[in-house]
Amino acid sequence: MSQDLSRLRADWQAAWPGALNLWSRYTRLSNPLWCDTPEAAQAEGLTGSFAMIRLTDQAVVVDLAQVAALGLNSYAVEILAHEIGHHILVPADLGDHARMLSRIRRGLPALTAYAPLVANLYADLLINDRLQRSSGLRMAEVYQALRTGNDTTQLWRFYMRIYEILWGMPRGALTEPGRDITVTAPAEGDQPEAQKIVTHFEGDARLGARLVRHYARDWMRGAGKFAVLCYPYLNDDESQKASWLKSINDLGATGRGSDQIPSGLTAFDEDEFDDMGHPADDPELTGLGDALDDPNGKPARARATKDARAGQARQPFEFGEILRSMGLPLDQHELAVRYYRERALPHLIKYPARESPAAADPLPEGVETWDIGQPLDRVDWLESAIVSPRVIPGMTTVQRVWGEQPGDSPHRDPIDLDLYVDCSGSMPNPQHSVSHLTLAGAIIALSAFRAGARVQATLWSGKNQFLTTPGFVRDEKAVLRVLTGYFGGGTAFPIHILRDTTAARTKRDKPVHVLVISDDGVTTMFDNDERGNSGWDVARQALAAGRAGGTLVLNYGNWAKDKALIRAQTEGWSIHSIRDWAELVTFAREFSRRTYSVERRA
Repeated sequence: MSQDLSRLRADWQAAWPGALNLWSRYTRLSNPLWCDTPEAAQAEGLTGSFAMIRLTDQAVVVDLAQVAALGLNSYAVEILAHEIGHHILVPADLGDHARMLSRIRRGLPALTAYAPLVANLYADLLINDRLQRSSGLRMAEVYQALRTGNDTTQLWRFYMRIYEILWGMPRGALTEPGRDITVTAPAEGDQPEAQKIVTHFEGDARLGARLVRHYARDWMRGAGKFAVLCYPYLNDDESQKASWLKSINDLGATGRGSDQIPSGLTAFDEDEFDDMGHPADDPELTGLGDALDDPNGKPARARATKDARAGQARQPFEFGEILRSMGLPLDQHELAVRYYRERALPHLIKYPARESPAAADPLPEGVETWDIGQPLDRVDWLESAIVSPRVIPGMTTVQRVWGEQPGDSPHRDPIDLDLYVDCSGSMPNPQHSVSHLTLAGAIIALSAFRAGARVQATLWSGKNQFLTTPGFVRDEKAVLRVLTGYFGGGTAFPIHILRDTTAARTKRDKPVHVLVISDDGVTTMFDNDERGNSGWDVARQALAAGRAGGTLVLNYGNWAKDKALIRAQTEGWSIHSIRDWAELVTFAREFSRRTYSVERRA
């Protein structure tokens, strides 16, 4: 490390306590991670920008080499206080960051890839305005130092003009004056054709400044509106190609180094759609009530409307895109596992258990010799001392012998579950769209785990298209990875898995309930297997060996006219018919109570 960087590190470290105290004397964060080379910064997840904060471990990372190259050496307090502001004010934690990104994405039709950038711009405005006005820091000077080479884009000029208005600076103090532009908004939703959007630069900048001040204490409500305001400037080709976008993106890797996922993200916030729309239509900003109804200057698809989806669930692909935009290192399959687990949690109930007449209580029956090779914790030292004051292993050491006597409390023995979920071409891909088959399977499987039962989960589609757990397991991740897989092929029930599972069972094994979720393709389970065995014989043997019954849950309205299913019912299979896949959630929630619950029987 050069002498200059060593001196710079010492100066910035000395400025750290003062930056913390600007927010509160009780603010506590670990010392920043000082990076002296681009390689060190990249190893910490800092690329492009000269500073950032990770919300997973509340670590501030600073690239000292880039700070020196940009001529920002004397702005230690300003830059460090800004990064601390991301921890204290906006977004503060991963959960609020994810929710902010969701609202901003909704305000950027066809440009959702830029949601992290817009979120960063919005958060920086809120933090910098507070530090400049309330703490007297030189935030404007920081941007003047960064001005070189950034004045070529409309987005940068628009963004800097908002700062000029907020801080009472003359036009052009931070950037070259912007101009009105016309961009094309893509056709989307109920808009059959693309629309021309004419921006009013000065008016938009003043609206942006008013939005920052008005929503400073309730910044989540202003996030979507700010995105709509930025939309036409971000849609400018020149702005999309600008290199400065990365240099100020200090929230680009907030989730790096962790697989933590904020809870509650699968559902929309209650007001997530109420607070959308262009700020010019916001009566709180204009004071004009609902009088304004001019679509010029705003993407119509992002205007405020009461959306019926408020309070409902996001699609898995949207859930995944939000988390990936935060830098979480999860693939699509892993994201789907997390999505369905969270969706299932509110529906979980204690899985049913069978009762034996009474549990067994331990009963001491005397002692016997303890010898070397047996667990040391079995030695009864008091009894050994009574035998002889000299401890000689294998001669004077004894251990307690226990028997059993009937107890008063009931003994519950949870029923295992053998689950088969159809994944043929008529079923949705659970990694992209909500699959109620996957959700129902997750609810039932996680309920089984909660009660102490084991689950074997099998996903099946066409011939030789199946995915299954390695037998009956108590590994919820293994089961969910099976359930969130996808084939989308033909329909051929994996008779060999049911056959081999049945053959491996003994009378000493716990009872197993066989549950199949499918549609009219379920009848393939009664075909002959690859060895020529009748599927009827396999199904009959599965019920007999399982000793806990079997259920076919079918989205098949005319099943009562199907001869195969009529025969299956007479041979002991319980058939539950649903009208649409969404009813599976209700079935899954009530399945254990209806069939096995001790409380329900009482």
